[in-house]
Amino acid sequence: MEITSINNPLIKETVKLQQKKYRNQTGKFLLEGFKTIKEAFDAGIELEHIFVEKKHIHEYKFAQNIIIESTEQVLKKLSTTESAPSAVAVGLQKKYDKNILKNTQKAVLLEDIKDLGNLGTIIRSSVAFGVDAIVLYGESVDIYNPKSVRASVGNLWKIPIIHIKNIEELEIYFENYERIATLPRSSNLLKNHKTSLPCLVMFGSEANGLSEKLIQFATNTIKIEMAETVESLNLAASVSIILYELFI
Repeated sequence: MEITSINNPLIKETVKLQQKKYRNQTGKFLLEGFKTIKEAFDAGIELEHIFVEKKHIHEYKFAQNIIIESTEQVLKKLSTTESAPSAVAVGLQKKYDKNILKNTQKAVLLEDIKDLGNLGTIIRSSVAFGVDAIVLYGESVDIYNPKSVRASVGNLWKIPIIHIKNIEELEIYFENYERIATLPRSSNLLKNHKTSLPCLVMFGSEANGLSEKLIQFATNTIKIEMAETVESLNLAASVSIILYELFI
């Protein structure tokens, strides 16, 4: 099959997946570039179509039954980046049962995360440092936004990501955990903390930090010791440091 026009009905439908509303309605999302598409395929993510520029088709033999030959113009229309990737795929979002949280030893909670790049990097760091699951609490950004998918560098499908909206539901799954709140005002230094498993490490939003409800839910608090000349670190950098110290 070949599509060369950006006005093709399938192209128009696929472009809609750049919008969160349409991703939520359909349960689908976009993947861009060979590495991301191949890792998703290998991880068992179901792919509906792969739109591939003609000169790159030989790279996608692993999924030749769903390839649609396309032009650079079509791929640029489908992509959210400035330059067109070699391919854009449509995948089905992976859903997880919340009961999977009952079997975790190391979990991360992110409250009201708004930065797409931060979220993708945190997913990558969580996989790297042995986290079993990520909880998105409150109103966090969409993990299937194309920017988050790119920033996770293929790690989005390597870790369960669960959405939880309220503290009552958190209590069901994490009542018997050590629950660590990361707080700049904590008197407990990260380097001195001895982790008890199972453990939930909680991080607040870039702008507001953790809510008072989650601070009260915590059994311990920690902070990263830094030079007095530095006020704070980027959230993704802080998460990486803390997870490495606690779990590796």
